[in-house]
Formats: sequence, structure tokens, C-alpha cells
Amino acid sequence: MPHPLYDIALNAIDGKPTTLQAQAGEVLLIVNVASKCGLTPQYAGLEKLYADYRERGFAVLGFPANDFAGQEPGSDSEIQSFCTSMFGVSFPLYSKIAVTGPDKHPLYAWLTAAQPVTEDRAVMEEQLRGYKIEPTPAPEVLWNFEKFLVDRTGKVVRRFAPDTLPDAEKLIAAIEQELAKN
Repeated sequence: MPHPLYDIALNAIDGKPTTLQAQAGEVLLIVNVASKCGLTPQYAGLEKLYADYRERGFAVLGFPANDFAGQEPGSDSEIQSFCTSMFGVSFPLYSKIAVTGPDKHPLYAWLTAAQPVTEDRAVMEEQLRGYKIEPTPAPEVLWNFEKFLVDRTGKVVRRFAPDTLPDAEKLIAAIEQELAKN
């Protein structure tokens, strides 16, 4: 039976309507991204993960969002140009969406309901408070670059805090564990 994740209506970064049907059967790392965030250099690490593992059925999916401190103000074409020129991003990007609050996209409503706990959330919450930013309440997405790891069946198996770097041992180990399953 198809998983509901794959039927959620989305738009690709070029504005064309799509779903995640093409990713069914792959291990996915779904990330809300932003171009003007202190964590923006993670694009390079995400692209490396994609390059290292895509032949094994892995994809990084980037969802630009302007939910946090206005750190993704650009249009979809500006975002795509930035990601390609600055970080060589070749993994799939989608149209800008809301990932938190009353206008939250159905994809993120589904993801946060499926995995309400963000690993190591408290550390990042404390950092945000240090910048005089009140963190979103759990289970909302905390900040840009939060990462949802989805297995080949469409189940969210892990949720990593925004400051978990793409080359973090625990993230790589989790990806490899899911890729080893058939």
C-alpha cells in the first residue's frame, strides 16, 4: 500500500506541481533550508551526502522556508541560483513553503506529527535564547536545517536538530543503517 507521504502535493523549485512519488523506495533526508542563515554552509555538506549516497538509493530534499528571522527572503529562482552557484547543489529543491505555524505546509504537518521529537533539541534552544530568540514550541520545527530521516517505506525514523551537521557521525550512521535495509 502506498504511503501517504508520497501523495502530498508539492511544487518543485521551478514551480511545477509534483509529489514525492519518484522518491518512493529511497532513503530521504528532508531538510528545511535557508540562504541567509548561520547554518547555510550546511548546503555543502548536504550536497556531499547526496553525492556519496545517491547511487545507493538516497536523496536529500531541500525545502526553502522563510519561517525563521526572515532568513530565506528570495524567490524560488533566486534560491535555486544561490544554491547552485554558491554550493553546487544538485539535490532536489522545492518551492518555498512554511514549515511551522498556522500556514505550515501539509508535508511539514505530516513530518512533525510522524516524528514529534527532535534529537538534541535543547542544545539549539539554548543557543537561540542566547541570541534573544524564543524557540518554537515542540513539536514544531526549531530552526532552519532541521533534518527528517525517512526510510525506504516512507516512515520517519529520526529527526535531527538544525545544528546537527551533515557530516555528524550519528547522522551518517543513521543514513547508512537505513541504506543497509532492503
